[in-house]
Amino acid sequence: MTRAPALLATAALLAGCAHTTPKQAPAQGVGSASYRTIEGAGLAHYQLAMGQIAMGATPEAHDPPAYPEAMLATCPAQVDLPARVIVSEQGTVSEVRMDPPPAQRPFAEAVRRAVRGWRYTPLAITRWAADADGDSHPVDSETKPFSLDYVFTFRCEHGRASVSSAAAKPSP
Repeated sequence: MTRAPALLATAALLAGCAHTTPKQAPAQGVGSASYRTIEGAGLAHYQLAMGQIAMGATPEAHDPPAYPEAMLATCPAQVDLPARVIVSEQGTVSEVRMDPPPAQRPFAEAVRRAVRGWRYTPLAITRWAADADGDSHPVDSETKPFSLDYVFTFRCEHGRASVSSAAAKPSP
């Protein structure tokens, strides 16, 4: 009967080592974003006269929108959200135009929050002329407002979210 106490001692030691794994909370989705420009339908473009060049209208600061946290729990199917970004003469965003359906409004607000902080090199239109020696020099220059069309794509897969977007060529 010396085996019984040894078995009981072994069982007690094993019981002391046993543990249960705590239940883990469901994984919370993670959001990320990117964007792309698209050719905007109906966008007007500045008509340059002979001797004029346009420079600028290039992005300087473009933090992508964050995936709306309130939408992570439902993890909706892909959302493609077009937006027109109006840029002032100073290169700051003055307006973001969108017409989202009600279900996409949280995504539209995320886009507005991010895009309002975007900065561009101002669009400058410069008129050049040649002097009597044939050397070119700038005569005058002015900055102009412009707009770009973007498509923001929000994705959620397996509880993980991502956002991408696109923009079009600048226009007035």
